[in-house]
Amino acid sequence: MPASDARPDASRVAVCCDGVSCEAAERARQLADQLALPLTHADDDTVDALLTVTDERVELRAPSLDVGPVSCDFVSGPFGYRRRGHLRGELLIKAVGYRGEPLRVIDATAGLGRDAVMLALAGCTVTAVERHPVIAALLADGLRRACDHDDDTRAALRDRLVIVQHDARDYLASLDDASRPDVIYLDPMFPHRSKSALVKKEMRVCRVVTGDDPDADDLLRVALTVARRRVTVKSAAHAPSLAGPTPTVTHRGKAVRYDVYAITG
Repeated sequence: MPASDARPDASRVAVCCDGVSCEAAERARQLADQLALPLTHADDDTVDALLTVTDERVELRAPSLDVGPVSCDFVSGPFGYRRRGHLRGELLIKAVGYRGEPLRVIDATAGLGRDAVMLALAGCTVTAVERHPVIAALLADGLRRACDHDDDTRAALRDRLVIVQHDARDYLASLDDASRPDVIYLDPMFPHRSKSALVKKEMRVCRVVTGDDPDADDLLRVALTVARRRVTVKSAAHAPSLAGPTPTVTHRGKAVRYDVYAITG
C-alpha cells in the first residue's frame, strides 16, 4: 500500500491506548516513539486517525468516519475460513504461478497482508513490503498474533514471511541479482470513483493515512525490470490495466482480476 510519504503525518495521525493492561500502555508508548507520532487518548477526535493499542491487538480507527476499526486478522473471520480451504486452488496462487516448487515472491504493496500471508501459507517464500509505517505496524501486529495462535501457523509463517517497511520502488531497485525474486505481486490502491459510495471499510480507513496510489504505473515499470519470471497485478474485475505493456495472460474471478506479465528476457 504505497503512500506519498514514507513517514506518517504527525499532525493527522496519533497513537493511543484503549486497554487496561500495563502491557498495552507500554506498547502504545513504544509505537509512538517508533513512528515519531504523538501519544494521545482514545477519545481524541482532533486527529484524522488513531493507531490504537488494545489489550488484544493494534487497530486503526478513523474518528471522522462512520465505520469501525481496522486490524489484521489472519486466524478468524472470513480469512480464517478461507485459509482452511485448498490454498493451491486459490486464484491468487495460480496467478503468481506457484505449483509446489520453491518460489520467491515480493508483495510490493503488502497493505493489511492477507495476500502475503496466503502466499506464505501455500508454500511461497514472501517478502511483504509496505511503505507506510502505520500500516506496517498493523501488519506486524497481525503476524505476531497469528504466530502466537498455534504451532502450525507459526511454523508456516516464521521462515516464509518477512515484513519490510520501505518504499517498494527503492527497495526493488536496491536488490542485487542474487536477491531478485521469481515473482513480484502488486495490489495497488486505486483512487475513488465519483459514483462509488460503497468502498470497503478497510479501504476507507486506510486511505485516511495513506491516500491513493498515484505511482502504481511507475511501480509496475520497476517491477518488470526486477522480477525473474513474472509480475502479477491484482485489480477490480473491470478496472483498466496499469499503464505499460499488455498483460501476457489474465486470470478472472467474479470480483477481482489478476493481470500477469511474463518475463521473457
